[in-house]
Amino acid sequence: MSLPSACVIILARLALLTKRRRMSWIHISIHWQAGMLIERLLPSHAKAYRTLMLEAYTAHPDAFTSTVAERGKLPMAWWESRLSPDPSPKCLVLGAFEADELAGVVGLSFEQREKVRHKATLFGMYVRPAFRRRGIARQLVQSALKYARERADVLVVQLTVTETNTPAVALYESCGFIRFGLEPLAVAIGSGYVSKLHMWRRVDAEEVT
Repeated sequence: MSLPSACVIILARLALLTKRRRMSWIHISIHWQAGMLIERLLPSHAKAYRTLMLEAYTAHPDAFTSTVAERGKLPMAWWESRLSPDPSPKCLVLGAFEADELAGVVGLSFEQREKVRHKATLFGMYVRPAFRRRGIARQLVQSALKYARERADVLVVQLTVTETNTPAVALYESCGFIRFGLEPLAVAIGSGYVSKLHMWRRVDAEEVT
């Protein structure tokens, strides 16, 4: 084989590997227990995602900044745009499925501004009651961290959680997140307010098991 021909083959293989890496952000699934699948949501999942999140806003208004009234008025196109298949999206959502039913979700948003591109934010964590106490929330968080780790330039994942949500705080701490601040009067709930803990972790920190 001549040198030019060999170079062409090498370049073609490198291009294929690069394409596969980009496409992995679009089509990737994680089987972590029998019957359970975690995968990135796409526009075709928008209806199921909307239904689940409106359920979450209704059941746990203190856990989310958005209200069911606000999000319920948004067109389906908004939900589809949040699930864009772009290989380098501004945000993405992972879903846990059992027998094709969406059991839980978690999102990641990525900063676009040059000085803070190293930051990502975990958002919109929710697991339906029927699927809780099975480790799904933890697997969703760990899957999100895996995606963040693979995203170019991302060094840090941050999140906020309601101060009194002890199980959620414990979950995030078990996944390596560290408290760094408390925001008082963060969200208005009826005539009262709830405070939010701010937490962070490096994506390259040692995995917590």
